[in-house]
Amino acid sequence: MPPAKKRARSYDPAKIRTAVSAQFGNVRQAVRTLGPEQLACPTRLGDWTVRELAAHVTLAVESVSRNLDREEPAKAELALLDWPFATAARAAGIADDTRRLAEAHPDLDALYADTGERLTKKLADAPGTRLLATRTGAMTLADYLVTRTVELVVHTDDLNAAVPGLDIPYDRQALAACTRLLADALAAKAPGGSTEVRVPPFAVVQCVEGPRHTRGTPPNVVETDPLTWIRLATGRLAWAQALQDAKVSAGGERADLSAYLPLMA
Repeated sequence: MPPAKKRARSYDPAKIRTAVSAQFGNVRQAVRTLGPEQLACPTRLGDWTVRELAAHVTLAVESVSRNLDREEPAKAELALLDWPFATAARAAGIADDTRRLAEAHPDLDALYADTGERLTKKLADAPGTRLLATRTGAMTLADYLVTRTVELVVHTDDLNAAVPGLDIPYDRQALAACTRLLADALAAKAPGGSTEVRVPPFAVVQCVEGPRHTRGTPPNVVETDPLTWIRLATGRLAWAQALQDAKVSAGGERADLSAYLPLMA
């Protein structure tokens, strides 16, 4: 069943642009410290190595510049809350592009430098209302940049998980935007008001059909931290495992979110 239509919250365009650049810079600083053995390490993303994952991060950011180079579409096709549910169909093509990019650019730091410079140049005069012909459908630049926070934060976590001792920091605004978009996507996929999902300090949403509470503590409450929520929403962590490891607290008969997760696979 497709997600219900729900209006997305607003994001500060200037803060999102800064967050994308900042998180990309955080990843670049970490990647440039990795040696050949670390770059050859496996990741939790199928058969991708750390090198391929690092290359993919540049692909996700370069897509902004590449789409700004293209002719502007006539109209928007994709709302921000549609995006999390529209990515799975493009996974195979993205994987092929990532492998080709990693093979073509042995100097990852140079690739990161070129990508960052292109992004800065292209964003300098581009209004947030500018439409982009993205892989998943035409959407505004402002909305597409919010989706880049998801790509950057999720793959920062993937890199940290793949390389022992690697501790790439998270830009607070990027982490907040990623958390909020995925929380809102849950509310769109499971509309209702019987369950409150709390991801402090960034998001609280109401979801799941059933009796709606009007005051006081709701009868069904789920609470977790931002990174655990992001891992659940993107299939990096199973609901049962998160409960077993006490990464999630869930109380009430409608507090089981396993039927709705992951949101992105």
